[in-house]
Amino acid sequence: MNNHNPAQSATLVDLLRHRAQAQPDKTAYTFLKDGEIEEASFTYAQLDHQARAIAARLQGVTTAGERALLFYPQGLDYIAAFFGCLYASVIAVPTYPPRRNRPDSRLAAIAADAQAMVVLTTAEILSDSEPRLVQTPELKDRQWLATDSLANGLARDWRVPDIGHETLAFLQYTSGSTGIPRG
Repeated sequence: MNNHNPAQSATLVDLLRHRAQAQPDKTAYTFLKDGEIEEASFTYAQLDHQARAIAARLQGVTTAGERALLFYPQGLDYIAAFFGCLYASVIAVPTYPPRRNRPDSRLAAIAADAQAMVVLTTAEILSDSEPRLVQTPELKDRQWLATDSLANGLARDWRVPDIGHETLAFLQYTSGSTGIPRG
């Protein structure tokens, strides 16, 4: 943790860690259902805790610089997983989950190109992954982790990663509407 002005923090991890310590009960993110109705929110302390738990789990199954596919619907689970990847120095590759019983060539192309060995998602999506995998077999050999059902004490196992200004944070792919998605 840097001890200087948080506005000059080296990374988003430094900034969130600082806010979790300085303003633990202040709201960090609020998810608005349909863009209007408040559905859920995270304080800085809650987000930091969840990010450390996800990162600790990732640190146990990956190495820094590896990639993780993020399969989430809109909401706070995605935010926590994204920060969890940052906290683990794992490159986040956000995309929507595979649809049930529908082939998704865009997702297959992203899975193949990104070479992610881990898929982060919710317990609900994970429990229904078999029918989705039939349509996207490229995902079968990946390790799937439900980030919304991790053990509460896992955050204690987090190790501060070696990250800086030049560390790759995420890999965004094009829509693929005019061809194969590109990262």
